[in-house]
Order: sequence, then C-alpha cells, then structure tokens
Amino acid sequence: MKRDFIEELNEAQKEAVLCVDGPSLIIAGAGSGKTKVLTYRIANLLNKGIYANNILALTFTNKAAREMKERIYKIVGKDTAQNLWMGTFHSIFSKILRREAEKLGYTSNYTIYDTDDSKSLIRSIIRELELDKDVYKPNEIQKRISVAKNNLVTAKKYVNNPAFYERDKKARKPLISEIFTQYEQKCKSANAMDFDDLLVNTNVLFYNHADILLKYQNFFKYILVDEYQDTNFAQYLILQKLAALNKNIGVVGDDSQSIYSFRGARIENILNFKNDYPDYELFKLEQNYRSTKTILNAANSIIEKNEEQIQKKIWSDNEVGDKVKIAKAATDGEEGYIIANTIIDNNQDNNYKYSDFAILYRTNAQSRVFEEALRKRSIPYKIYGGLSFYRRKEIKDLLGYLRLTINNNDDEAFKRIINYPARGIGKTTVDKITNTANENNTSLWNIILNIENNTIGLNSGVVEKLSKFKNFIIDLIQKSITLNAYDMTLFVAKSTGILQSYYNEKTTESLSKYENIQELLNSIKDFCDNKLEEEGIELATIDMYLENVALITDQDTDKPEDKNKVSLMTIHAAKGLEFKHINIVGLEEDLFPSPMSLFSKSDIEEERRLFYVAITRAEKKLMISYSNSRYKWGKLNFVKPSRFIEEIDESYIELPDELQKIKHASTYKSTYVTHGKTTFYKKSKSINKQKIQLTNNLEEEFVPDNLNEIQVGMQVEHQKFGFGKIINIEGSFPNTKATVFFKNVGQKKLLLKFAKLKIIR
Repeated sequence: MKRDFIEELNEAQKEAVLCVDGPSLIIAGAGSGKTKVLTYRIANLLNKGIYANNILALTFTNKAAREMKERIYKIVGKDTAQNLWMGTFHSIFSKILRREAEKLGYTSNYTIYDTDDSKSLIRSIIRELELDKDVYKPNEIQKRISVAKNNLVTAKKYVNNPAFYERDKKARKPLISEIFTQYEQKCKSANAMDFDDLLVNTNVLFYNHADILLKYQNFFKYILVDEYQDTNFAQYLILQKLAALNKNIGVVGDDSQSIYSFRGARIENILNFKNDYPDYELFKLEQNYRSTKTILNAANSIIEKNEEQIQKKIWSDNEVGDKVKIAKAATDGEEGYIIANTIIDNNQDNNYKYSDFAILYRTNAQSRVFEEALRKRSIPYKIYGGLSFYRRKEIKDLLGYLRLTINNNDDEAFKRIINYPARGIGKTTVDKITNTANENNTSLWNIILNIENNTIGLNSGVVEKLSKFKNFIIDLIQKSITLNAYDMTLFVAKSTGILQSYYNEKTTESLSKYENIQELLNSIKDFCDNKLEEEGIELATIDMYLENVALITDQDTDKPEDKNKVSLMTIHAAKGLEFKHINIVGLEEDLFPSPMSLFSKSDIEEERRLFYVAITRAEKKLMISYSNSRYKWGKLNFVKPSRFIEEIDESYIELPDELQKIKHASTYKSTYVTHGKTTFYKKSKSINKQKIQLTNNLEEEFVPDNLNEIQVGMQVEHQKFGFGKIINIEGSFPNTKATVFFKNVGQKKLLLKFAKLKIIR
C-alpha cells in the first residue's frame, strides 16, 4: 500500500469504502466525493488481495474510467491495478462480445455502428420500401428502435406485440415493425452491432448460454457501478445476472440526479435496490465539498418537494456565500445581455477566468441569443454538444475504408466509400448491387467479389470500375496484416486521393478538412505509440484503433484550446461538471419545466431533479434568469416565471431589482458600441501563405536518447508526457522496464527499447 488512503476519508466515506462484501447502495449527494469513494473502494479491494481481473467497475464515460484508473494507480501501483475490468458499459460488454461472438452468430471483428450509421441504414430501408421519408423520419424511427432495444424488445417481439402495432397505426406509421425487422437483419448480415445491440446481445448471450454466464459470474467476484440511477433496463438485467452468484455488488449514485429517462434510464433501479437485495447495506454521503451553504440550501429547498426519493440531507462546511440572484429580463435578447455583462463584471471584479463560467439551458435552441450577446462583448465561448470530431464527414469517409478492410460485410462503410472519392460508380449501380444483395440475403461486398462475371446487368465500364475498387480493397486487406494503424491510415489517405484533394482545393473549408485528417493521423500515431510504450504491442492494428474510436463518448473529446472559454450547454450535458459561476437561463413555464412534462407527476419530478442538478453545478455564485417575453415561431409571446423559482426558499435568493435592471439596460447601448467589434472569431491564416506539407511525419522533431546508461534518479523528458523522474528500473534486456513519475500525468511504466525519452540530467 502506497499510503494510508483510508484516513483521507470522512466517516461516511470510510464506512462505504471498507464494507466491500455483499450488496451495498451508496447514495452520493452532489459534490460529496462520489468518485473518490468508488476509487478508494476499488483500491481497498486490491489491498485486501483481490486480483484486479476479478473486479468489474462500470462507468458511463471513458473519461471517468480513465481518471479513476489513474487515481488507483497512484494509490496501489500500476502493476497491482492494471488488469482491472474498468470502463463504460458499452466498452466492457463489447470486449466480452468479441470473445464470445461466435455463440451469437457474429465474428469477433464485428463493426460497431454509431448513430449516424444507424440512421443511414434506416434511410436506405425507407427508400427500399418506397415509404414517405417525411412520415417515416429516420431520426424518429432510430429513436423508436433504440427505446425498444433498451427495454430488450427485439424486432420479433415488436412485430408480435399488437399494442405496438396499434400505437404505430395511430401515428400513421404502421410499417415501423417492418423497418425494425429489416434493420435487425441487415445489421446481422453486415456483421455489425449498434450501441444498443452491445447491451441486448450481452443479455441474449447470458440468457441463452448458462455456461458463459457462469464463467463471467465466477470471473467477476466484485462488481462496482457508477451513476447507478442512470442505468436502463438492459443494463439492470445484465448486472443482476452477473451479481447473482457472489452478490458482491456495490452501486453508487444519487436518485436526486436521475435525469435521463428519455434515454431509457430508470430511477426505479436505484429506488428498488433494497427490494432486489434485501440484505443490502445503505451508506449516505451527505457532505457537499463543492458549493457554498447558500447555494446548497437553495438546492435542498427545491428537491425536498419531490415525493419519490431516498431521504437525505445534503450539507456543507463551506462558506455561507452570496445569495442566489434572480434576474428578470424584458425579452430573451435582453436576458442574453444581462448574462454577458454579469460575466464581464465578475471576470473583472472577482478575477474569474472565462472557464469559471457556464450558461445552462433546458434546450439547445436557447443558445443562439447567448452566443450573440457573448460575441458582442468579445467573450470567448464553447458550445458542448456540437458535432463530434469523429462524426465529421471527412473523418467518417477515411475511417470507412478502414472499416471495410476489417469487416468486408460492413454495408454502411461500403456505401459510404464506393464512390468516394468519385470513381464513376453512381447511385443506379449501387442500387442494383443493393437489390441483388437483398435478394440473396448477403452483403454488398459479396456481390462484387465476382463482379467480372457481370450477373447483374452492368455495362463493361462500370464492371471495370467495380473490379478496380474490389482489388484496391483486397490490397488494403493484405497491407493491414503488416502495417500498423498509423501507416495503414496514412496509406489510405494518400492512395485514395482524399488527402491530396483537400490540399488542392485551397479553400477555407477544404483546409479545415485537411487539418482534421492530420489531427486524425496524429491521434492514431499517439494510439500506436501508447500501445508500444505501455503494453509492448509493436503492431497496433487498425482493428484495435477502430474499436477504441467506436467507444469514444462526447465527454472524451475536449481539446486544450477550449480551456479558457465560457461553457454553453444543456443541463443534461452539465451533469458531472462544476463551475465557480453558474447561470441557469430561461426559467419560464412551458420552457423549464418542459411543456412535455406537465401531464404527469413523475415527469415534473424529473424536471425538478434537472433543476437541482443545474443548481448544484455551482461552486461560488449562481444566477437564475427568466424573460417576460420570448419569440416562438416568429411571434412574441408573454410568458410566466417558472414554478421552480417560487419553490426556492426566499431566504436564499436575491430578487430582481427593477432599478438595477434599468441601469443595466442603459449600459447595454454604450458597451454595445464600445465593444461592437468582436474578436471572438480567430482570423483564418491565408491559405496561400500557410505551408501545408504532405508528409509521413506529422510530429515535431524529437530525437530520443540512447537509454543504455539510464539510471534511477535521472530526470527525463518524454515527447508526450513531459518531464519526469526515473523511480525504478527492472528486468533485463530486451524487456527492461522503467517506472517514470511524470509531473503532469503521474506514474507510467515504459519498455525502454520503445520508450521515447531524453535524459535531462
């Protein structure tokens, strides 16, 4: 044990960490050290002699799993903890499914479809069935199928359920069941699973194969789950099955922060834990370390109105702090200016950074007025929930080649790249290939494998083009055996002409796409280097990289350049985050609470939990704002303040001062003129002046030293991890390993024959 970490905990945390046997429910109030308790609980298990590979720890983001792993490494050492089964539900279950794929009729190299892939496939099915895409909207159909799967309703069950048919018929979409059936069949024939399938198929695997279930029950002797209130029905059943043998399941969560029912999350899972495991232990983490007493008391006065909850009283030893400010605006536009001015004032008076501020809203559409106001005041900002890097067209196009190389039956990848870059293979040709594949219940690739025989009535020119494409993919398959992921991707980017085409266009948009491909190549190089230095894997292949990419979540893609900016996001996106100054905007009836929630008590209670989550993101200051009027569909409507404002105990709030509002209104015009010229947008460098080079090496020059003479105590520099110190050397050549403590990233164990280190002294 590296240190007596148990003594770092308060009494409630200590009890939760030390009780590891049997079922336990840890109710972790906002800001109460949930991650710390979960991390130390795992460290305690390891110190008690439990093998790391017998511990299953499930989270909802890769980022959370990474942070917990790093903390655990620092406590017990990487050697002790590196074999933990820790990750998101989807990443862990995908790992299990790759091992057991044949039991379900898949191969281990199955593709994971993201949301865009799923919608693309659904659009294709709608076209094939000659349905009206304005009635059968792909987004809506995809959500309907996703909800069904999260409740373990397969296409067969959906078809055989009269209630589903009647509901679809009333909605004038009676053929949803047919779309669902074809979608399921096409995924299977493409050797592909969507995100929901990773949960559904794990359930099917455990239900139909008792021997496989028993294997993993014996393997996972201890199960820990983060954010248990966010689990859906499919996740709940998997956990119940895995924990049935040993019953050593510890779940951490907060029913007061259950806000994802629209994604299938069920608050019942945490509320009924006591019924599922009658001999459970209950622990309550009620001390908040984040917020001032005033902010926390305001939050408590809101959430106590909910009937459906596990009783707790969250408290704080922090300073009392300022009262919660309620700001009233005449219009939604004025609300934007009030928030912008508040940020400027606090930025100057309290020496806050822009990254200390967040603007939280109920719907994404509300962001526009705040963006405009921030631009007028030259305040830099970042919107969470924008288009993910890995969903950009140029990235998905390039990855499409890699996907088809690994899984030839991936029809969505096939359709994406068959005529990109343009090679004269049009929609009519693709439709003929698709129809033939459907008739023979096979993949598009299998149809063109013998395209030279031309059994589908194509002209000789098209047959020649398809033959060239086929041979190119076969060549890629051969290269993928010997090339690592980086070299393979760079070869594809060059040989297809994708990289050169963006370079030649010389437009701002093409430059941006070119730079995005460079960034992708950088990320793959980084992936390969990590595999080499940390695991000794000399050939990190594209299938390894593609699985890693497929499981990345939005919260895992923050960039360093986004650091000192005001954060704009929906409250749902803000969960798990904290800021010194929070602005909760648009607190009006029919906006927050949402008009969709007004018909049931449970929905209103979830909206109240959402408001509670928003309030408890604040550390030092909190402003809640609303407008007297708001435009809807081009018409100005007068609106009422939200009922939630009235529910806050008045002793914790500062009501709007009308005179102060007028004073601010008079300053808007002057500051509007003074700061009229925004500097928020970065000026693009002239493409003619900017040097762009097509090169195999996208890294800055860094020449590592010969490490034959390296010794314990030496100061070193690593290209990526920065400066560090050698604290241990073990093993003999060629497997000598150095343990290095890096100032920025903590302890790393590197194979010296691959390590990229410079000796400083």
